[in-house]
Amino acid sequence: MAKKQRKKSTFWEDFKKFITKGNVIDMAVAVVIGGAFGKITTGLVNYIITPLTSIFLGEIDLTGVKTVLVDEVLNEAGEVTTPEVAILWGQWIQTIIDFLIIAFVIFVVLRIIMNVKNKLGEKEAEDMALAAAEAKAIADAEAAEKAEKAAEEKARLEARENEFYANVAKQAELLAEIRDAVKKQ
Repeated sequence: MAKKQRKKSTFWEDFKKFITKGNVIDMAVAVVIGGAFGKITTGLVNYIITPLTSIFLGEIDLTGVKTVLVDEVLNEAGEVTTPEVAILWGQWIQTIIDFLIIAFVIFVVLRIIMNVKNKLGEKEAEDMALAAAEAKAIADAEAAEKAEKAAEEKARLEARENEFYANVAKQAELLAEIRDAVKKQ
């Protein structure tokens, strides 16, 4: 048996196939939009929410809270030769607080978007139901009109049939009269 010869694909051909797939392009768009949305959310937190929370919490700056493990070393000129080594508890806590605020803002924004989307979906469903009801009403009216025309046609045919039988009966009477008249002569 002969083995099937498979064409070897090159790195660039594989890369071209990968990059032109729709889901990769969608993912790239999502990353760009996500980055922009991240900037919007960070701006919302830094410029609006954090100042508002500082009104209620006061001037709390957790970034200065730390545990110094090794003090910084200064030379005679007062320049730092060896920086301090410290555990930055305050920055870590501030990062957690920022994360929670950002997560809450994203939750609220997504909830609003989903509510709007659901309302639009309900409106679309109502529009579709209304269109279906209108289509049914039109179809019912057309069916009723068709049935009415069929009934009129049936009545017209029955009237013609009755007229035909009435004419046949008249002709039969005339023939009977003619026959009787011929017999009398």
